[in-house]
Amino acid sequence: MIQEEYTTEATLSVPESGTVAWESPSNIALVKYWGKKPVQLPANASISFTLKNCYTATKLSFSKADKRSVKVFVGGQEQPSFLKKIETFFERIESYCPYINHYAFKIETENTFPHSSGIASSASGFSALALCVLSIERKAAGLSDADFYKKASFLSRLGSGSACRSVYGPMGVWGAHADYTGSSNDFAVPYDDVHDVFKTYQDTILLVDKGEKKVSSTLGHDLMNDHPFAANRFEQARNHMLELQKILKSGNILDFNRLVEKEALTLHAMMMTSDPYFMLFKPNTLNIIHKVWEKRTSDNIPFTITLDAGANVHLLYPAEYKQLALDFIKDELIAYCQNEQYICDEVGNGPLLKMEHYA
Repeated sequence: MIQEEYTTEATLSVPESGTVAWESPSNIALVKYWGKKPVQLPANASISFTLKNCYTATKLSFSKADKRSVKVFVGGQEQPSFLKKIETFFERIESYCPYINHYAFKIETENTFPHSSGIASSASGFSALALCVLSIERKAAGLSDADFYKKASFLSRLGSGSACRSVYGPMGVWGAHADYTGSSNDFAVPYDDVHDVFKTYQDTILLVDKGEKKVSSTLGHDLMNDHPFAANRFEQARNHMLELQKILKSGNILDFNRLVEKEALTLHAMMMTSDPYFMLFKPNTLNIIHKVWEKRTSDNIPFTITLDAGANVHLLYPAEYKQLALDFIKDELIAYCQNEQYICDEVGNGPLLKMEHYA
């Protein structure tokens, strides 16, 4: 990365004040990113579906000030506990967006899904915030759409690695890979060379545990540094990226299921064989997985599962099987969900600008 490409002139004539609001989605990785290098660079490339209904809605109000200040509100309540992560993010991006040092910010944000439960809330949260911040610069500098989203992805990564993929839909690729044109460790790129069946793919998220994870993703990534199986894992991920590229183009659902499940189980295997080891599965996580596998075999329905770094299970399937999936969930899976809750989602098209006002 050439820093100058993303550095804005400190003398840029930015607005005195204003309000910007974005909705930015979560994403679910098909080939997982697990392990990173400073600062927020991936140890392997990854690719994800961008979701539609699981998103963070963030409103950023700002006015000129002698020095930067930040207040954060979540669901209408001020949350000082979030300030540390936000300030770390601002410190990382201030050399690329120096104008942020001369504003008083009020951040109002809320998720449409449970925070810190393994549904990539940091991905949607930091991508939404990055889009809000960069909107100020776009107003002053007239960035093209391509440059705007590329820099937004770059900035998002400095808050949460997987956030850079949420800037694009229906899919995003992050991490340099020889077989993905334009791919980079510094930002994600959009990916849409896919069969029509994958453009409307469904993701029903079965909420096994809505509580905060006992081990953060940050710690989990760090444990890959001395992991005895790290090199093999990274080689597997590189091979899976190439294999999945062919699967996505051909529309081969059976090969898709096999690869995606192998990726999910490998992710959790890395956790269970790290030092110290840990497990994010819950008993009902395994109950759901076994039920899905039994249903797939008995009824020849192409349901598959994946997981992020948490206990919740993502049930993936083509749109034509939606009613069968919902019936299956209500009849056999809902008993394993906390308070019988689940979220119906599907592949989406990326973030939405909801409001923009400058003075």
